[in-house]
Amino acid sequence: MSALPRSEKPAGRFRRMLDRLSSSQEDLESEELREDAETTGCTRIGDCQDRQIVTVTGTLRTVTLRPRAGVPALEAELFDGSAALDVVWLGRRSIVGIEPGRRLIASGRISLSRGRRVLFNPKYELRPLGRE
Repeated sequence: MSALPRSEKPAGRFRRMLDRLSSSQEDLESEELREDAETTGCTRIGDCQDRQIVTVTGTLRTVTLRPRAGVPALEAELFDGSAALDVVWLGRRSIVGIEPGRRLIASGRISLSRGRRVLFNPKYELRPLGRE
């Protein structure tokens, strides 16, 4: 008998196929996003702490124009399969390419606002559309 528990053993093709068939589409997409974060060398959003400088990657779920203190602010929710964070560009009404469903890599300092992780005016890189 091996010392590894079942969850840590390498899964065979049949087991992986059964796992994929029994998982919801949302679970499969979340797993894909978590793997993408690992392969790009980015920090998982769920592991980010307040005031930490990070590079994160994920998919934009929503993009909205929401003024903050009378200044226009473009706000987007970035999800990487582990958690979500708000990405806010102050003084911007729109940015070409920033739209729901788009993948991006963002870098900056995490802060907490109303119990949510926020990344203000990050450096960002849009990921290619479609399969990479």
